[in-house]
Amino acid sequence: IHCTFGPALAVMPGRTWIIAPDEASLLKRWKTLLDAPEVKKDVLFHPHLSKKMLGDRHVGKVVAKGLGFLPARLKPIAAEQGVCSPPVQYAYRTLDRQWIIPDNRLINRPNPGLWSQHSSSQVYFTALAQTSPTSGPALSITGCIPDLDHYKGSFGGRVFPLFRDANAKVSNVSTGLLDGLTKAYGREVASEEVFAYIAALTAAPAFVARFGKDLAQPGLRIPLTVDVRLFDKAVSLGREVVWLHTFGERFTDAKIHQRGLPKIADGKGPNIPKGAGIPTDSARMPDEISYHEATGTLHVGEGKIDGVTKAMWEYEVSGKQVLTQWFSYRKKDRTRPIIGDRRPPSPLDNIQPEGWPAEYTTELLQVLNVIGRLIELEPKQEDLLKRICEGKTIPATEIPATTEKTKRATKSKDVKGQMRLL
Repeated sequence: IHCTFGPALAVMPGRTWIIAPDEASLLKRWKTLLDAPEVKKDVLFHPHLSKKMLGDRHVGKVVAKGLGFLPARLKPIAAEQGVCSPPVQYAYRTLDRQWIIPDNRLINRPNPGLWSQHSSSQVYFTALAQTSPTSGPALSITGCIPDLDHYKGSFGGRVFPLFRDANAKVSNVSTGLLDGLTKAYGREVASEEVFAYIAALTAAPAFVARFGKDLAQPGLRIPLTVDVRLFDKAVSLGREVVWLHTFGERFTDAKIHQRGLPKIADGKGPNIPKGAGIPTDSARMPDEISYHEATGTLHVGEGKIDGVTKAMWEYEVSGKQVLTQWFSYRKKDRTRPIIGDRRPPSPLDNIQPEGWPAEYTTELLQVLNVIGRLIELEPKQEDLLKRICEGKTIPATEIPATTEKTKRATKSKDVKGQMRLL
């Protein structure tokens, strides 16, 4: 089936200093900016230049409105004397939740529509748009406002929200698709079920492995089973996938999931050996992460985490190893090589924790538990995908197209019996 729901542009920050793994650093950066002499504010703010002209955001920029559910702050940064807007959690990379200053004056392209649709019920898929995934899950899922590079950290992409409004009442799944599935299965099908179905099939390595050649043409094309029992199994499995990717904050089900954050069962998950915690003092701030397969130990500087499998360590998204990428934003030396004519970052980037915050360790353990649980589901996802692909699928012609774009798309020979994420 082609054309499920409309994609949107994710957030394009334009400057890195407004994002950090900890809130405290953002508050210090804001204060440093406001306390700086007028002649230095521009350098710290780090505006973009286009043909020697100031770009989208600069210290003198006046914006017309705020961001969605957040209070509007309309005076230019040059005249600002107030406190920092409280940072909000931000989906920076796959399974990497960081924080952003949610201020329309700071974000180059905030895409306000995305913020206006955000709520504690919203769920986002992120996937590549101009290129195709090469390994790992074909898309990522988050409950936080997502970055343009959320999926893998490069090559941009698109974001697919579940809802078009902050009240979670207006579905972003096309009515044509929902009506077609309702007719096919003899019962009403909800947009949340469509999302869960897609998550079950695509958020695992089996999808990319099976459709690697087909993915030479960018865009995820989803086989849609005619068997309502297989559909229901995929929905059940996909709900757990979404629950895990969102760290237990979305698609919660008390009958299925234990209370609190996702954890690997039976005490087999990651744990910190006695006396081997990650040091929090500045002198021993971790700068390296490595894995010892024989003992199943993750080494973070001088600290250790046991109960980590090789599969957890190697877990990747289209060539990007999730754990090493997560650590790269939190280690002592976070400088990155300057490629081509890219400008050096703002000096505000240098404001970061002097030592390893305890919250980093807590978050790392959560990430490891989620990765472990996702790996446990992969064989079930692979088997389900195989059964769906080998069975009958719904022809695209049986699902009403709701826009001219989707009508044209369903005529393409590569979409028969498939749902495509545009």
